[in-house]
Amino acid sequence: MSKRKMPALIDLIEAGRAVEHHAPWRRAVVAPKTWNLAVEQLAEGRWSLLGLWGEPETVHMALLDAADIGVISLKCPGGRYPSVGQRHPPALRLERAAADLFGLLPQGLPDPRRWLDHGQWGISHPLAAGALAEAASATRTPPPAAAYRFLPAEGESLHQIPVGPVHAGIIEPGHFRFTASGETIVRLEESLGYGHQGIEGLMAGSPVERAARLAGRTSGDSTVAYSLAFARAAEAALGVEVPSRAVWLRALMAELERLATHLGDIGAICNDAAFALMHAHCGVLRERVLRASDAVFGHRLMRDRIVPGGVASDLGEAGMTAVRSLVAEIRQRFPHLVELYDNTASLQDRTVATGRLKPELARQYAAGGYVGRASGRDFDARRSPGYPPYDELAFDVPVLQEGDVNARVWIRIREVEQSLSLIEQILERLPGGPIRVGIPEPDEPREGMALVEGFRGDILAWLRIGAGGMVERCHVRDPSWFQWPLLEAAIEGNIIADFPLCNKSFNCSYSGHDL
Repeated sequence: MSKRKMPALIDLIEAGRAVEHHAPWRRAVVAPKTWNLAVEQLAEGRWSLLGLWGEPETVHMALLDAADIGVISLKCPGGRYPSVGQRHPPALRLERAAADLFGLLPQGLPDPRRWLDHGQWGISHPLAAGALAEAASATRTPPPAAAYRFLPAEGESLHQIPVGPVHAGIIEPGHFRFTASGETIVRLEESLGYGHQGIEGLMAGSPVERAARLAGRTSGDSTVAYSLAFARAAEAALGVEVPSRAVWLRALMAELERLATHLGDIGAICNDAAFALMHAHCGVLRERVLRASDAVFGHRLMRDRIVPGGVASDLGEAGMTAVRSLVAEIRQRFPHLVELYDNTASLQDRTVATGRLKPELARQYAAGGYVGRASGRDFDARRSPGYPPYDELAFDVPVLQEGDVNARVWIRIREVEQSLSLIEQILERLPGGPIRVGIPEPDEPREGMALVEGFRGDILAWLRIGAGGMVERCHVRDPSWFQWPLLEAAIEGNIIADFPLCNKSFNCSYSGHDL
């Protein structure tokens, strides 16, 4: 009996109706049968889901197979389409979000509860065709949503603990509902969406420059990565070739951002394990990175420094000296902190074997960044599919199998070391020349997509620019969409006191997820 030949992603794209101007990867409008075939490949683990988003009467899905990336689109008569989440759980929350924003109804969706819309917007399906105009002329607002129904858990002596959405300290809002047996967590269920900013709605109808600024504000700790993803998508759509010096300066900013956030995370994880000394020392190093970034590029977080067509700030001799001094200081001080972490038994007792994420779940959810790499998923968008100048730089992608808090700390430690090396290589090989070119206004709609590596993992940006240069539709997908559900799985069987530790080791973005 011969085995059925499995289609490649490129075969599905070519079988559909190709959409012109899509770069660098192709998009095709497909039939429901082809859509369902793609869902089958996802369900059987042959492909990975990179994103799912909506438009009025259309749903899109970005896919990754072993050799290629592509987007398939399905027309949704009456706003209905076959659910992906019914067979591939990583799509569940993305489908629920598209239902809230566009009114698209996935048929067979196992969980139809609202996700982003908590009944406080004053309008249903705000991005659906004509929704804003209808709301403006309406005499009443939609009724508020009923209280969120958390899933039940059965068993003897179980109790529930609600946490959030308002938290102590400076932290974004999110609700966590624990079901516990004594101190042991038997289920965690999240309710997010409290940080919804309407980013994608604000982008629609905006000039490219304004949409780029909005993209950089999706998740503040990843402003460089989001700006880079949007800029690369816009440049792909418009056929813009960025000056070489700007490409290398972008990589420098990206590695400085990765350095700052990893240093901050390492200290914060240790702080949640009651080891404040590491928190203090890592906080000092993070502050050094932020001050150097401000001195060199004019902003501590380097916000709005990457723009479509290049970069807004150049690097002079004083800046080169400042970055080299920063790298030298971290190289001198960081190894002592690593040794302190590794040799503190009370700290290891809290992090080793805590919050384990199984490798098969990391693969199923295509978990990016340190979450995926700590659980054996060897993926880094800088390397594959790759983008310049990383194809000319030498770096390793650290991967571990243990999947616990300790492994996620060690991935960060190794990535700090790799970022220091990358920064040194960039400074040594930084080319001269201009740092920015203008971007044209297209005379017809053009599409582009980009996948870049932020500190949390891969960030996807897809957009369509209409005639005259206005953004018609833009979707940005944070790595946290695929990491938040995994936190629920990793925390099971741990004690309640270890939740802050596990949560910080994931460090998912609220605002990046809530859009």
